[in-house]
Amino acid sequence: MPHDNTLPARKKLATVAGLLALMASTFSAPAPAAAAGTPFLPKPTGPHQVGTTSLHLTDTSRPDPWVPTAKARELMVSLWYPTAAREGRRAPYVTPKESELLLKGARIKELEKIPTDALSRTRTNAFIDAKPAGRPRSLPLVVMSPGFTWLRSSLTGLAEDLASRGYVVASIDHTYENFATTFPGRRVATCAACEIEPDDNAGADDFGQKVIRNRAVDVSFVLDQLTGAGPKWKGASLINPARIAMAGQSIGGAAAPETMLKDSRVRAGINMDGSMFLPIPKPGLGRPFMMMGAPAGDSTWKRDWEQLTGWKRWLVVKGALHPSFTDYDMLIQQLGVNLGGDLKGTRSLDITRKYVGAFLSLHLHGKPQRLLEKPSPRYPEVQFCSSANSCR
Repeated sequence: MPHDNTLPARKKLATVAGLLALMASTFSAPAPAAAAGTPFLPKPTGPHQVGTTSLHLTDTSRPDPWVPTAKARELMVSLWYPTAAREGRRAPYVTPKESELLLKGARIKELEKIPTDALSRTRTNAFIDAKPAGRPRSLPLVVMSPGFTWLRSSLTGLAEDLASRGYVVASIDHTYENFATTFPGRRVATCAACEIEPDDNAGADDFGQKVIRNRAVDVSFVLDQLTGAGPKWKGASLINPARIAMAGQSIGGAAAPETMLKDSRVRAGINMDGSMFLPIPKPGLGRPFMMMGAPAGDSTWKRDWEQLTGWKRWLVVKGALHPSFTDYDMLIQQLGVNLGGDLKGTRSLDITRKYVGAFLSLHLHGKPQRLLEKPSPRYPEVQFCSSANSCR
């Protein structure tokens, strides 16, 4: 979102804020002679095998914010975690229906060349329902929030890598805010929030703030279900409730400061390319925070930089696009379409994994990270910003 401030607010959030649509103004033609193969997520880099499972959670304390007739808030959550299992059935990336709704919802002509079920063929690395491994209260928890209209699976490549390095990762489908949430029994909820049309830019800001506030409540509810009394996951005893962080992309990243301000359990946060529709209020946010985005201007980042009063970093990734901080840029390239960015192959995910991993190692494990101290020759695309005037 940050680099599309010139687009109408409605376009930014509700009409084409879905899969890759924020990049429509810089979209290029399909890569010439690129044969579309089976898309895949690179292998995780950590020492552990990875398990995954899904949870269907229902918050009966509140109605759904987007569908008033729904008297409770239903969520689907994917968990990734370390396992000792050496084999098993690999988890699907998305269902064929989710792939179809995602690609069609983008409303980008070049994506029509891709078979509608193509993303459902993506090869993943995690074993379904494998037994979790670890000592009691030994695993940090990272909760993830995806971009508006994008599915929780959009951050799978990062989640698998963190799980292989000893984290539990919980990625949330914020129901009715994305193109498809599939519940048990194959019931599919679509994007009711997309039907809301702000009247002007001020209306879009109000809409964005509603999304952010809603996501903060969703995250706190999920934390209750994983770390409170009577947790909903059989491996919950492995989670260390004193080591929790949040990472999000697009508006999911913009929701991280609000979540941290409302919920002290979240010790550190990461915003990956998300416009801060909801300003950080005074006296600011004093816990560790990292902003990581594509090279374009965003006044909200400049505004809120000074409100980050603790450890902070502002990283700009040259050649990145808005979807480069998800799996989508990489997977769409593998399917033969070039979105116009300069990060080829798996480079976008490699960079995201490396810097997010370093941030979490520093702030959840207390391990010094030279990568976060200055630019690295191994990652020349990553620029460090020292002030609001030095970047973007």
